[in-house]
Amino acid sequence: MKPITFKTYLEPQNKVGYAHITVPTEIVEKVGGFNTRLLCSLNGHKKMHSGLMGKGDGRGMIIVNKARQKAWNLNFNDEITAVIEIDNSKYGMEMPEELEALLEQDREGSNLFEEITPGQQRYIINYVDGVKSVQKRVDRAIMMIENLKTMPGDKFDFRHLLGLPPREE
Repeated sequence: MKPITFKTYLEPQNKVGYAHITVPTEIVEKVGGFNTRLLCSLNGHKKMHSGLMGKGDGRGMIIVNKARQKAWNLNFNDEITAVIEIDNSKYGMEMPEELEALLEQDREGSNLFEEITPGQQRYIINYVDGVKSVQKRVDRAIMMIENLKTMPGDKFDFRHLLGLPPREE
C-alpha cells in the first residue's frame, strides 16, 4: 500500500489527558480497519509507530502524546498534514538494541517474549526504550525479561513485570 496523505486536526481527549488526530472513514477502510498498526508522520516530522483506534462513528483516531505535541509544535485546532502507511515491522515499533541483544542471548526469555500478546510485547519494548541512558536500557531489559520468566500462573501481571508487589485486595 502506498502512503496516504490527508488533512486533519489535533483534538484534545480531555477525559484521559492525551490528544489525537482523526482519520476519515474511507481511509480507515483503505488501511484495513481498526487495530491496524501504522507508521504516521505529522507535518513532515519523523514517522511514529501508531495504532488505529475507533472513535465509535466509523472514523479512526491516532494518539499523539504530549512530548510529540511539544517537540513538533502541534497545537489544538491547527490543520495538520498526516501521512500514514501500514507498519510492517515485527512488533509494531522499533526494538531497542539492548533488548534485542538480550533476547538473542536468552533463549528462555526470547521464547516467553514471543508467546505474550503483541500489546504486551510493545509495553516491554516501550518501557525499555523509555530512558536515554544505554545502561538503564540494559538494566530495564534484564529486569523485564527476568520478571517475565518468573511470572506466576497463566495470567500476565504488569505489576510483577515491573517488580512491584501484588495489589492488596
